[in-house]
Amino acid sequence: MNISKTKRNFICWHTLFAVISAALGAVILHFALPGHYFGGYPFIPVYFYFFGLASIYMFDACRRHAPQRLLLLYLAMKMIKMILSLILVLIYCLAVREEARAFLLTFISFYLIYLIFETWFFFSFEMNQKRKKKIRRNMKQLHNIVAPLILFCLMAAVSLPVLAQEQEGETVAQQTQDEITPKEEQENTVDVKEIVFGHIGDSYEWHITTWGNTHITIPLPIIVYSSTSGWHTFLSSRLEENGGTYEGLSIAPAGSKYEGKLVEYDAAGEQVRPWDISITKVTFALLFNSVLLLVIVLCVAHWYRKRPQGAKAPGGFIGFMEMFIMMVNDDIIKSCVGPNYRKFAPYLLTAFFFIFINNMMGLIPFFPGGANVTGNIAITMVLAVCTFLAVNIFGTKHYWKDIFWPDVPWWLKVPVPMMPFIEFFGIFTKPFALMIRLFANMLAGHMAMLVLTCLIFISASMGPALNGTLTVASVLFNIFMNALELLVAFIQAYVFTMLSAVFIGLAQEGARVKTEE
Repeated sequence: MNISKTKRNFICWHTLFAVISAALGAVILHFALPGHYFGGYPFIPVYFYFFGLASIYMFDACRRHAPQRLLLLYLAMKMIKMILSLILVLIYCLAVREEARAFLLTFISFYLIYLIFETWFFFSFEMNQKRKKKIRRNMKQLHNIVAPLILFCLMAAVSLPVLAQEQEGETVAQQTQDEITPKEEQENTVDVKEIVFGHIGDSYEWHITTWGNTHITIPLPIIVYSSTSGWHTFLSSRLEENGGTYEGLSIAPAGSKYEGKLVEYDAAGEQVRPWDISITKVTFALLFNSVLLLVIVLCVAHWYRKRPQGAKAPGGFIGFMEMFIMMVNDDIIKSCVGPNYRKFAPYLLTAFFFIFINNMMGLIPFFPGGANVTGNIAITMVLAVCTFLAVNIFGTKHYWKDIFWPDVPWWLKVPVPMMPFIEFFGIFTKPFALMIRLFANMLAGHMAMLVLTCLIFISASMGPALNGTLTVASVLFNIFMNALELLVAFIQAYVFTMLSAVFIGLAQEGARVKTEE
């Protein structure tokens, strides 16, 4: 399967797919969704069709002249496509505002189906290439085995029958021994620790799935600064291609001080951590979820911007988001913060929907979901620090007076400032509790679901009866845990926002009294 044939196949399949998807989309807009057809619809399938043609020609050229950069080109084309698509969507929505919603939904639908089609095609190409290499390697190994075997048989044919029988017996014994001694048990053993901590932990690549012995992963950019060799930027796949080390950098092995982190070695042979700002799995998921949240918010804002105040109430997705936003604003922010709630509403609404979107995306078992963003203590720490700053920067004089000179008996303040010390210590314990609560709850939920899933494979060696029983129990418990995690995803966002609003409201006590007076 050469690249020219692949290019021809892609063009044929791509053209057929474009015609069918464009016709099907037009039929759906005309008949299933009457009144939603818009003038800019033909532009969408034409855009994705020509972008696909440009991609395959660049893929062909890169395969011929720089095959080692093929994966980098693939990722770059995906990034260019995403950025260009965002620009086109923004331009069209701003230019033709009355068609913005229909155009946006249709464009996103075509983007997803073309992404699935292109991913399937190139994945099939890679699998065929690996299959051909494996066949050639097996044929070479078979030739190396069969040729001496034939020569040996010819020599045995002219030798004594006894020697032939002895040789045959030794061959059979060796074959039997080979069948007994493979490391099947080790290969088939489920490493629960690796699966669980590999999912909830961070990494320099995004593992999608395993197909046979092939690990399908998305390499992510590594960006580090070394005090000795300067800046290094490359894809994480370079480490695997070069035996785990590239440009003097490597991933620290298990059991080391910096396990799983990118390290280098100094003159004494000690592991040293460079300044690491790489786009890891959690970072990529964080950026993707933030863009998703931004798109949702801008869609809602655009609907209200183009309609006068007092217009008909929205329906569908916009109506659902309005209900959601007003619930958070009225039931949480307004009731907990008090009269000055408008000043803090943007931050609290952002915190709620940021946590909620990341929690929900973490429950999706396939790319781009599944990343444990809110189960990463660094993320929850930043959110807690934001609440800490909002509370203490905008705190009133009454708030600081209650900390350093609270209304308690004097002997609790003088000569030993017991209560002021406790109140001052509480400034830091409150955001710390927010950080740990969100981190621990989301981490525990992911771990519980993964352990229940691994139970199926652990029980595989216990007999069909026990394995079948535990499999059914594991599936039922997983369904229950997934439903519970959907509820927890909302509850944790609700609790974090509510407690942040309560802390901010306590810090605004003096301002509330002044406003009421």
